[in-house]
Parts: sequence; structure tokens; C-alpha cells
Amino acid sequence: MARNVEIKARVHDLDATRRRAAALAQGPSEFISQVDTFFVVPRGRLKVRQFENGSGELIAYDRADEAGPKQSSDVIAACADAHALCDVLARALAVRGRVVKRRELYMVGRTRVHLDEVERLGRFLELEVVLHDGEPMEAGEREARDLMRRLGIEATDLVTGAYLDLLEES
Repeated sequence: MARNVEIKARVHDLDATRRRAAALAQGPSEFISQVDTFFVVPRGRLKVRQFENGSGELIAYDRADEAGPKQSSDVIAACADAHALCDVLARALAVRGRVVKRRELYMVGRTRVHLDEVERLGRFLELEVVLHDGEPMEAGEREARDLMRRLGIEATDLVTGAYLDLLEES
């Protein structure tokens, strides 16, 4: 099971945030279009992430719904046909909703910096500080807070929950 420390924040000036992220990154960004289909499950979250080429990932994860750095644990299984996997799961589980986004990914050390444009929601930044096996969460929290500062993310910009939660609230 992979673990990381995450934050999610609204972005008010995408161009300025992009410039800061690019200055910190080891290389150029990568653009990724994603459709996440969430299913109703008794605990945590379960989604199928579909990429432009039709492949995808089945992702089960647990994360607290709170602002600021928090630990996320996930298990991911790759699949060749994300649409078919969604169809199979929808026969057994209720579909909770879908999130459509265009993601720009930068790598800053071990941290994935996502600049997301989410359909019907707007622009966001996600940080995912990848933790090593046995590493305390506090190390990832410090790294996330430092990157927040360097990227110009204020505490008032932080949001809780997943994009799907925000869509359900709107």
C-alpha cells in the first residue's frame, strides 16, 4: 500500500502558480486528461481513472476530509480498458459520480505537483508527497507545508475532500 501526504487548494492565478512550479521542478510538465468514476463503497473511496487512450487504473484509497496536509493510503491496479471496468463495477456498485479534469503534472523532488482544471469546479493545485516505507507522516507534512509556501498557497486556499465531494456540494 502506497502512502503519501496530500493537500488540495484552490488556485486563483494559474499562470503564476505554473511559473513557480516550473521553477521548482526537475523537468518539464506533463499534461494528462483524466475521467474519474467514483463508486459507492462502505469505507474509503473507490474510483476508476480513465486516460485518453482508454487505459486506466482502479484506485482504492483512504484519506481524511480535512484541510491541510493529510495522509493518504492507496492501492492501484492498472487496467487496459477502463470503460469496460466501469461497466463491470456499475453492475455491482452504484456510481457515485464522475470528475473530468485536465492535469498538468510537475515533479518537485519526490512530490507530485498537480495543476488541475476540473470541469464545473475550476482550478486547483494538489501536492502528493510520496512517503517511504516506515517514514513518519510528519516528514511529508513539513515538505508539503514548505512547498505550499514556495508555491504561494495560503491556508485560506485549502479545501477538504475530493473533487467529487466539491461537485456534490455545488
